[in-house]
Amino acid sequence: MKKYIYLFLAISQFTACQSDHQEGQEQFRERQEAILERAQEQEAATEPAAEEEVLILEETEGAPASVATPAPSTTAGDKVVAIKDGDTVVLLRNGKEETVRLYGVDTPEKTQAFGQKAKQYASDLAFGKQVRLIVNNTDRYGRTVGTIILPDGRSLNEELVKDGYAWHYKAYSNDKNLANAEADARRFKRGLWQDPNPVAPWDYRKEKRGGATAESTASAPVPAGATKRVVYLCNSTGSNVYHLTADCYVLKRCKEEVIRTTEAVAIRTHDRRVDKVCSR
Repeated sequence: MKKYIYLFLAISQFTACQSDHQEGQEQFRERQEAILERAQEQEAATEPAAEEEVLILEETEGAPASVATPAPSTTAGDKVVAIKDGDTVVLLRNGKEETVRLYGVDTPEKTQAFGQKAKQYASDLAFGKQVRLIVNNTDRYGRTVGTIILPDGRSLNEELVKDGYAWHYKAYSNDKNLANAEADARRFKRGLWQDPNPVAPWDYRKEKRGGATAESTASAPVPAGATKRVVYLCNSTGSNVYHLTADCYVLKRCKEEVIRTTEAVAIRTHDRRVDKVCSR
């Protein structure tokens, strides 16, 4: 009888051990599943952020060039390859030569006092240099009119006037910096202002053409209908043209009186020729 009791107890202990072992395995499996589930949740939580980051990168790559492009550089890119005279230079732009008339300034003619010095001064400052051109407009000869910015940031236009190698061309410019530069040059008698009675280059050119006397122009040929056609001209010594329309942008820069007259009078009395900029 005792044998059966011992056998029953052994079987019960074995069964209990098996049950405890299975329960331990079950608990271990549950813990592993819980750990795996938490890992999946964490991975799922990070996926949107990654997708969002990719989206941001894609949006940046596809953004307009202006968004990623830095502010325009002031680094010069045009080379001065020739100096025609103090106020006219030739630039090499995009592999082509371009003649540039300096805006707002008029240097003495080559045959005037300081004419050659003005050319040399411009050459010393700009020839062979990489410069930046600020375009203003185009003149009646098809030349680009603009400001030349030197490598050190100075304006060639202003330097010429400031050191007395050019006049401020007031007939075509109301630039205050140029006006102040000329006033300083006059005050300190720099360059051409050393002359007690300097002749403005526009007056010199007019005298060179013959003085425009009434006798020489009274019989000048005029186009058909010129005695009736109304034209406009700037009453300035720096102007030698007349304009067919009052809204010509060149005429609007006139700082003096605008005269309304006939084409015949403009030619014969004022010795003017037709402006080719606005009449094209």
